[in-house]
Formats: sequence, C-alpha cells, structure tokens
Amino acid sequence: MDNLVLSFTVVLPLFIMMVLGYFLKVIKVFNAQTLEQLNSSIFKVFLPILIFYNVYTSEISDIFNPKLIGYSVISILAVFFIALIFIPIIEKDNKKRGVLIQGIYRSNFVIFGIPLSVSLYNEQIQGTTAVLIAFIIPLFNLLAVISLELFRGVKPDIKKIIMGIITNPLIISSAIGFIFLFSQIKFPDVITTTIRDISQIATPLSLIALGGSIDFKKVKGNIHQLLIGIIGKLIFTPALILSFGIILGFRNAELSILLSLAASPVAVSSYTMANQMEGDYDLAAQLLMFGTAFCVITVFLWIFVLKQLGFM
Repeated sequence: MDNLVLSFTVVLPLFIMMVLGYFLKVIKVFNAQTLEQLNSSIFKVFLPILIFYNVYTSEISDIFNPKLIGYSVISILAVFFIALIFIPIIEKDNKKRGVLIQGIYRSNFVIFGIPLSVSLYNEQIQGTTAVLIAFIIPLFNLLAVISLELFRGVKPDIKKIIMGIITNPLIISSAIGFIFLFSQIKFPDVITTTIRDISQIATPLSLIALGGSIDFKKVKGNIHQLLIGIIGKLIFTPALILSFGIILGFRNAELSILLSLAASPVAVSSYTMANQMEGDYDLAAQLLMFGTAFCVITVFLWIFVLKQLGFM
C-alpha cells in the first residue's frame, strides 16, 4: 500500500498542473498564440536551465558508479534502436514515428526518478541518481533530436540532423553543464540559488503548457498509436531493462534506480521537443498524459513483483 501511495504522491501533482493548463485554455486565458510562445520559451530557456542545473550540481567524484551508468546508457540505446527498427514498420505517418520512438525509450527520470528511488532506499541513493541524470538526460535529448529529425517528413539530411543536434538548446545546456562539472568551476552561492530557482519553473510551466495544448477531439484518431506507445514505454521497456539488469547482478538500491529510469512515463520535455521540431505534438501530449495516468498502476506492479521476488 505504501508503494501505491508513493506512486500517487509523485504522479498526482503532474496531473493537477495539466488540468490547470487545460482549464486556463477553456476559460480563454490561453490561446493558440500564447501557447506557442510559452512552449518556445520553455524549450529555449527554462528546460535548458533545468538540465544545466541538474548536471552542474552532480557530484561525480563521490558517487560514480561506472557499471550502473554503462548499463543504463547501453540499455537506453538498445531500446532506442529496437524502436527505430520496428516503429516505421507498424506506423506509416512520419510525424507520429519520431514521437512514438521518443515516447518508448525516453522517461521522466528527472521528475520521477529521484523521488521514486529516494522513497524506496532513502536519501543515500540521491547522489548516485543525480550523477546518472548527468549522463542519461543528454543521451535522451540527443536521441530525441535524431528521431524527430529523421522523420520530419522530408528526406533525411545528415548535415541538417547534425546541425539540429549541435544547436539544440537542451544538448547545448547539457554540454555546458559537463564543462562546469568536470572543470570544477563554481558560481557564487547567490548565482547558484538563482539558477536553481529559475530551473524549478521548467517542470510546472511545461505541464501547464501541455494541459493547455491537449485536444481531446484528436485522441480517437490516435488510439492505435497510444496503445503502442504506452505498452512500449510502461511494459516493454522496463521488462527489457530490468530483466537484463537482474541477470547482470543489479539488486536493491541499484535496481530501484533502473526501475525509475525504465518504468517512468515519458518525459515532459518530449512534448515540447515534438512541438518545436514539427512532430505530432498532439500524440506527444496524449502519450504523456495517459502514460502518466497508467504508470501509477504499472510502477506499483513493478515494485510489487520485484519485492515479492526478493530483488529489491
């Protein structure tokens, strides 16, 4: 029961903020132009600051776990390439292809990962999770740019894809964060505090913008894609990553980190990136909304099964 309450506690605030965004659209506080400008500012300013702060504040020297980091990176790449092979076979719409691939491999690790891992194995694990974030979030963003650029509906242009990666604000912020992290450059406390405060705007603002952009009239046309995306993200991905993780000997706290990485719903920024890179952002919004809802059940079941089997 505690694990179910935990899942509700983590996920419910996300829903409340999405509902607020939808309500603000209904009462005409938001219109299409406002939402477009809001999404642009989130993508270009607030999410990059959030990612920079997460990388910049990591403590790699104290809690570096190369085996866990290596397996996490390889497993995400494996899921990405599996999706890259199979999604184009079962989905013919290019704008939906990139969004579905992103929706299957990419998780809400920043928002969902640390609270879930810490709740299961106390705050001693928070540092390890934060260090993993410094590696995983840039990888998520890099693969998202590749998948969305590949299926923009035109013939893939390698130079354009490379430029899209190099100029993506989320990847630039990750790179700058690593430069500061490894060079041990530190801002004065007042600057760090200001960056932290600004970074805290990103997630609620993204969720509110997401809620305002949801169009329920278009859900009916995406039922097939929603089933593929949600089953792929909440069942296939964790089954694959956790199974091989157990075979490789990950247990308890380390396995809880892999659980939070694999079983979390798709990242909030997936919608913003789809919106900015000409993907099917309606489908991206629906994958986030319904994935966040169903993960309350699936995360509870994954925790229950792993605990029953004695792996956590």
